[in-house]
Amino acid sequence: MPQFTTLTSRAVYLPVDDVDTDQIIPARFLKATDKLGMGANLFADWRYNADGSPRADFILNRPDAQGAQILFAGRNFGCGSSREHAPWALIGFGFRAVVADSFADIFSNNALKNGLLPVQIEPAAHEQLSKRLAREPGLELTVDLASQTLSTADGDSWSFPVDEFSKTCLLQGIDELGYLLSFHPKITEFEARK
Repeated sequence: MPQFTTLTSRAVYLPVDDVDTDQIIPARFLKATDKLGMGANLFADWRYNADGSPRADFILNRPDAQGAQILFAGRNFGCGSSREHAPWALIGFGFRAVVADSFADIFSNNALKNGLLPVQIEPAAHEQLSKRLAREPGLELTVDLASQTLSTADGDSWSFPVDEFSKTCLLQGIDELGYLLSFHPKITEFEARK
């Protein structure tokens, strides 16, 4: 899993509440067991016409969305059914963080386990940033995991929660298995003493 320390990127503004996992990655794509190529199916029903051509009015199809690593979404992002494919698709597109004022618990846990940081900010801060992103498309944001802050270049800053275990894994660039394997030398030493 890639290490996550500090990320500065343009934000893609998706002003939609209650984005469920079936919108993030429609069920027809859940047969895949490989993360490779999953980003092409992100928001497929919103992103593409019936003939497969891109919808020019959808935010991810606009040139300024290309290369952005932060998705700024509405309230209750990732609700609906549990599917690890949702963070896979977001990561596959290139996102490293999603900012919202609330997340579904299962989505949040799946995201953290896959290296996608859910940045939950207070509703007042979310509203303030939403208005700014509407006026300034492509606004750059910085996510600092060590200090657990989201900030703008001109000095506005907000804190966000993240549990210590997930924070440790992201900062070290390891998943849960990698964390357990990091204790292998100590386990071997203990076994040798017995």
